[in-house]
Amino acid sequence: MLSPARFRALHRRGEPLLLPNAWDLASGLWLAEQGADVVGTTSLGLAVAAGEPDGAGATLEPTLELARRLVAAGIAVTVDLESGFSDDPAEVADIVSNLAELGAVGVNLEDSTVDGRLSDLGLLAAKVSAVVRAAPALYVNARTDAFWVETGDSVDERTTASLERARRYLDAGASGVFVPGALDDRTIAALVDGIPAPVNVLAQSGRSIDQLAALGVARVSTGSLLFRASLAAVGAVLEDVRAGVRPGTGRLSVPGYDRVAALGNETGPGSTG
Repeated sequence: MLSPARFRALHRRGEPLLLPNAWDLASGLWLAEQGADVVGTTSLGLAVAAGEPDGAGATLEPTLELARRLVAAGIAVTVDLESGFSDDPAEVADIVSNLAELGAVGVNLEDSTVDGRLSDLGLLAAKVSAVVRAAPALYVNARTDAFWVETGDSVDERTTASLERARRYLDAGASGVFVPGALDDRTIAALVDGIPAPVNVLAQSGRSIDQLAALGVARVSTGSLLFRASLAAVGAVLEDVRAGVRPGTGRLSVPGYDRVAALGNETGPGSTG
């Protein structure tokens, strides 16, 4: 299975790691079968699957359990911890230390609140610092949400805020910086040029991985996209059933029963490195 050191090495400017995000064991196994060397978890997918709100710190136990099951299945995983499930840096460090013991290769921590505001940047910096001391081998992806929450600021102001926050988190020991949101090429280039560490963005509509690579991105995450797309696929197949059309005759290829049932053994194809 992929080691934390190998995972860190996969973050190369201009050669981005495509990181798909899973919300349960089946999706993680399926992504590994599709060739993913490592998967992330998606807090939205996991929270909705558990019947909880996203970003509210309500899914610590399901998050830890999913990480445990993915690692047990031979899948390298980096874990979305929302804002750390606590405002106490020591408690966040304990959570990450447990994940390191489980075999996770990285974590993601964000700097916005459940009510859609940017949190105090000193708070996330303190969490990052505590986490790095507790689990120095793990890749700590610090997420800054100036383009994710509605601040009312201009693009240039959001870019400035993102750079300020990114540098503070890097000073605290973060391995890389994640700036989610819909970003134009100029903004991505400014972030890459201004952040002296691997920059992670979400998959961007209308731009290929190669185009994002040309801008210097080091990691591209799908975030909640695959989970949301799976719900869309359920609706599309249901419409096919209603219409008497064989599901999967279009671009959507529906896997057979036996193939999916085989995922339930929790062994998975695993990965090496």
